[in-house]
Amino acid sequence: SPHVSARLYLPKNTNNSTQKLPIFVYYHGGALVLGSAFFNAYQRYLNVLVSESNAIAISVEYRLAPEHDVTTIYEDAWTALQWVASHASEKKFTSGNEDPWVKNYGDFSRLSVIGDSAGGNIVYHMAMRAGREGGVNEKVAINGSIYVCPYLLVPLENIEQNVSYKNWIIISSPSEAGLHSPLINPLAENGPSLSQLGCSRMLLCFAEKDEYIPKEIGVRFVEGVKKSGWKGDLELIEVEDEGHCFQLAYPETEKSQNLIKRFAAFIQLK
Repeated sequence: SPHVSARLYLPKNTNNSTQKLPIFVYYHGGALVLGSAFFNAYQRYLNVLVSESNAIAISVEYRLAPEHDVTTIYEDAWTALQWVASHASEKKFTSGNEDPWVKNYGDFSRLSVIGDSAGGNIVYHMAMRAGREGGVNEKVAINGSIYVCPYLLVPLENIEQNVSYKNWIIISSPSEAGLHSPLINPLAENGPSLSQLGCSRMLLCFAEKDEYIPKEIGVRFVEGVKKSGWKGDLELIEVEDEGHCFQLAYPETEKSQNLIKRFAAFIQLK
């Protein structure tokens, strides 16, 4: 696609193409209006996460709102995910659009999708679409999904005063502008059942002092997933005394390092 690009990461200790590595597709944050896969903060953070997890990373550059409709962002994210999955063919290179790192080293049974903030919102929609369509493609399914301070909103007291809510009202289409929209509220009455989430494992991370996404949203989301009858494994992490996406801003701190180790262990599992 001319509208989607990515930055790829390969662990330094890779020395032969018979070594198959986990793959994770990363969606950056920025309230769906800011950010880039090519920002220095993401370059630094993903270098650490790739090294710790010994995995291949595909960090996706997608179009942003309000210049583009929010649903366009999800299409870009799905395009990138399908491109990654297209490498699972056992045939040798079939087109100039394939990448040798992904083709030679990728273990497609360990494909995860990860996102922080707005990227967490995108991860939710990728998992839901994979569930509807029976996988990313006919050969590849999402194994795990990690949501880090995800940009999701549910009805809470004074939520209308939250800057994340105000941002959503501005960037969403008139029909989706509110908490009735399943684009922002995974528990919306008119939304799809969470039992359709198309991944085997989920890891949710919320920060106790998150100024943008109240931690109560994580609790509500977990309760909704459990009530839905979804059959996978679900874990919720709450990090005390930290703010929104702290691990991105300060990856060298002890709490960030511990969290990155949790992510790495999750990425490694089948």
